[in-house]
Amino acid sequence: MIRSGNPDEQATGRAIVLHPVLSRARTRSPESGLAEAVGLAAAIDLLVLDARVVRVMRPRPATLIGAGTVEEVAALIKEHEAGLVVVDTALTPVQQRNLERAWSAKVIDRTGLILEIFGARARTREGRLQVELAALTYQRTRLVRSWTHLERQRGGAGFLGGPGEAQIELDRRILDDRILRIRRDLEEVRRTRELHRESRRRMAYPVVALVGYTNAGKSTLFNRLTRAGVLAKDQLFATLDPTMRAVGLPSGRKVILSDTVGFISDLPTQLVAAFRATLEEVIEADLILHVRDVADPETAAQKADVEAVLEELGMTGDEASPRIEVLNKIDLLGAEERVQFVRLAEANADVATTSATTGEGCDELMRKIDSLLSAGNEIVRYSVPLQDGAALAWLYEHGQVLTRSDEHGDAHLEVSIDATDRARFERRFLTPE
Repeated sequence: MIRSGNPDEQATGRAIVLHPVLSRARTRSPESGLAEAVGLAAAIDLLVLDARVVRVMRPRPATLIGAGTVEEVAALIKEHEAGLVVVDTALTPVQQRNLERAWSAKVIDRTGLILEIFGARARTREGRLQVELAALTYQRTRLVRSWTHLERQRGGAGFLGGPGEAQIELDRRILDDRILRIRRDLEEVRRTRELHRESRRRMAYPVVALVGYTNAGKSTLFNRLTRAGVLAKDQLFATLDPTMRAVGLPSGRKVILSDTVGFISDLPTQLVAAFRATLEEVIEADLILHVRDVADPETAAQKADVEAVLEELGMTGDEASPRIEVLNKIDLLGAEERVQFVRLAEANADVATTSATTGEGCDELMRKIDSLLSAGNEIVRYSVPLQDGAALAWLYEHGQVLTRSDEHGDAHLEVSIDATDRARFERRFLTPE
């Protein structure tokens, strides 16, 4: 049995977590899946009183799990006086309703739970709109209460903005109207984001996006590289809203580093669609850092889940942005494993080992980012009058000055610069030798 939470702390609900193991092939162990489900529940301060793996040989259309298991869980609910059961898989509306009747308790499935977390974490207007769109799309298949009992237990407005009982009164037409209105609002957000991207393109700052499985250490690494104060907790989905910061590379050039929402296995399709505006920062990135928690026993399965989401976003193939695989949390590895990963990184330009907590490997990661972004650069020689400070500053900011000698009133420079910046510089200041 796994327990989570402190009975002395204020919790938003007393819950039992079930992790059904279906007969279909799985990429990760049941114990790992159960631990992740408990972590998801803890992310919204549920007090997990009991957590169990449930074997399902033949899924039942009415309840998913067998009658014997339904009775066992009913006894657990009574024993622990639990008011909520989290079933860590997708439930049909019929299954959810039947289980609620059998257990006299509220039931939410994996999709509902993740939506709850996203609703609690989203801070920006865009984030809230995206969560509400996902929630309404999910609710549209049910048309009655889903996760709103949690909203009441939190003692305040949930991410749908009103008391739980109001959900029962919503009909399909009202839901469709709200969904349409939110999509219009999100289009405005997307246009604004595109304007910001255009502004960054004019500044010629490459965008480097961090992606990875939730809790892989992306935000901690982001803080380490940028010295920012982004929320970084040992908690699933600690970061939901995209955060961007400028950071200098060893060559002196600047890039925009973007921290994004973490991915997870069986991510609800509603969330992939609703959060596409946020993930467009990843799609538009010049370089992607895939941050992995290599200390997690399920790191290979987590990598596969992230790759699947990136593929769904159309980010695979020859046209995809280059990537660096960041093998994070190496400080938690044993000596032998650690040496293997370090050797792998030393032999591959697109692999790096880091500990975002201690800072180990971060300088080398920055060098690899610099090198990959400069891979398509040209080496150009310029002679710039020493009094033309603007031109000299521009070259130092947008290119990498390899050599410089000053004589006869001119600075003679050898600069590594990409084709776009070269054209901009020459159009604005001068022509090459």
